[in-house]
Amino acid sequence: MKFMFSLLFIIGSIFLKAQHLYSKAYGNPKNPPVIFIHGGPGGNATLFEGTTAQKLADKGFYVIVYDRRGEGRSKDGNATMTFKESFEDLKSIYTTYNIKQANILAHSFGGIIGTLFTAQFPEKVKTLTLAGALFTQQETYDHILKQAKEHFKNDPVNLKEISEIESLDNNSAAYRKRCYDMAGKLGFFDMPHPTPESEKLRTEYKAGEFYKNNIRNPDSPLKFYQNELQNNLDNTSVLKDIRKKGISIFAVYGKNDGIFSEKQMADLKNIVGKKNFRLIYNCSHYLFVDQQDDFLQFIKLSLK
Repeated sequence: MKFMFSLLFIIGSIFLKAQHLYSKAYGNPKNPPVIFIHGGPGGNATLFEGTTAQKLADKGFYVIVYDRRGEGRSKDGNATMTFKESFEDLKSIYTTYNIKQANILAHSFGGIIGTLFTAQFPEKVKTLTLAGALFTQQETYDHILKQAKEHFKNDPVNLKEISEIESLDNNSAAYRKRCYDMAGKLGFFDMPHPTPESEKLRTEYKAGEFYKNNIRNPDSPLKFYQNELQNNLDNTSVLKDIRKKGISIFAVYGKNDGIFSEKQMADLKNIVGKKNFRLIYNCSHYLFVDQQDDFLQFIKLSLK
């Protein structure tokens, strides 16, 4: 009797925890599962879900999106924002949708989570796709600041700001935020030449319900840097180990995603293999909106 009560308590706890996690599936459950991991800390899956999830499902996949605990639509004031917690959230998605093995599609900071999850739970991952995903964080920060120094070389105000950023603790939320703020000033996240298709996608997204639910939790990065010791990672060796385990890694990036250097892209290409790597032209960080057709074609050809 005591054993049964304990078992029911554990099952109930898992159920309640899953209830706090926003998630939604698109497509036929019989198709190959794709789990999308959004960026952050503090992000959500609304842009991908509102523009791309159903279209990817239409290509023959069972697409699952979710917001991590304490982020986006998964409100939780007790969330710690640690990798361990992120792994628990991801494993609960497998349980909720009765999935044993999935294709992981990871964007931006989600690439860090997807890579570490794959390394720790290789039996749960069929393929790992890095889409505009972080993998050598300090190299990204160094590249942003180097480009900023060149761009603002005759601008004392911005040069002073860059100097202030460089004086910060590299493993701090403030350093990360101000590096990306500087990248925003440089237009690193912007598509160089917006197409009618990309403008239509963004207009429809901003006019719809998904944009209304584009909830950003400013406390998430602060909690992450407070609670997670692994906060400025170089996952080069981790990705190499994943390949040694026989898991295919794919990488698709915007050619004009200014937060990554040419060296980073060359290094990643060497890790995943030439056939598994793709740069999309006239495309920046949000590649599934900037060049959606090219993005979907790459995913379909890679995962099928």
